[in-house]
Amino acid sequence: MARWQTRVHWWMVLAVATLLSACGEAPPQQQGFPPPQVGVITVTPEPLKMTTTLAGRTLASLEAEVRPQVSGILLERLFTEGALVEQGQQLYQIDPAPYQADLARAKADITKARANLKTAKAKAERFQILVNSQAVSKQDFDDAQAQFEQAQAQIDTAEAALETATINLQYTKVFAPISGRVGRSSVTAGALVTANQSQPLVTIQQFDPIFVDVTESTGALTELRRAWASGELVRNQSDAAEVSLLFEDGSRYQQKGEFQFADINVNPSTGTFTIRTTFANPDELLLPGMFVRAELVTGTRENAILIPAKGVSRTPTGAATVMVLNSDNVVEARPVTVGEMRGNSWLVLSGLSSGERVILEGLQFVRPGAPVGGVEQLAQ
Repeated sequence: MARWQTRVHWWMVLAVATLLSACGEAPPQQQGFPPPQVGVITVTPEPLKMTTTLAGRTLASLEAEVRPQVSGILLERLFTEGALVEQGQQLYQIDPAPYQADLARAKADITKARANLKTAKAKAERFQILVNSQAVSKQDFDDAQAQFEQAQAQIDTAEAALETATINLQYTKVFAPISGRVGRSSVTAGALVTANQSQPLVTIQQFDPIFVDVTESTGALTELRRAWASGELVRNQSDAAEVSLLFEDGSRYQQKGEFQFADINVNPSTGTFTIRTTFANPDELLLPGMFVRAELVTGTRENAILIPAKGVSRTPTGAATVMVLNSDNVVEARPVTVGEMRGNSWLVLSGLSSGERVILEGLQFVRPGAPVGGVEQLAQ
């Protein structure tokens, strides 16, 4: 029994020695693997235009609701619905017969008034001579002079009535007040229309240029003003006037727009104000009422740092980090603060300096504190 226990003891000692020998040889085997190869970019700050994208809707730059200025029966519609019309083009014809009669009556009244003026003038002149010779009383002369002045006033009244009748007759022809695209007519021939009625006969809208009204919060405006005041953003008036437009599907409108003005009134229920921009619309791709997004330039960040998204990782708490290669080619984990995405890159607000090298390729083979082998400089 003792010999068997001694044999087992030696076998155990031999096994432990073999295991220790194997463990002792592991480091030389691991040291045989070469350091990983990585691809890096060098941080190079550069000026970057900062933009904000705001939702809004399109509006016609000119819109006119056409209403009749005289009452009557509509005889004819003289345009094609949906067509382009020119300013001064006749759109409707209202029955002119009653207004032609009024004009004829006004002409007759002015003829009568002129005849009365001639008679009153002659009488006043005769009484002037007779009153000097005391052939008529001073009262008779005063009456004749008053009749002459009344006849002159009747001429003025008749001329005003004639002008009114002429204007009303012209109003039986309804003309386009502006050039633009005409909409659907609300009346047809035979309808009775009244002067200055609440319902327009038709609406004309001008689409070129077209307005785009967007809204922005007062809080965002306050932050933007702080950035301007601190110098974080440099404001360029020429850049601020330039606006881009995005459709609902994300595609970009080819024409560039211009900033017009920001409304001075704030909506108390939403805390927002309106910004108006204008765009050329020669092909009428934009129609009033469309939902769009306008991209406005807020300023320039003079030393902006952009890092491709694949080089930025997140910790379990959501903090952004990058792997930086120091001067000894040793990997360092660097926490950074990122802003918005610009294309496929993050805007880094803090944590990196000019000239530092950020690892983009080979991240899966490195860890903080480990050296790397070859370094390939990548283009941004």
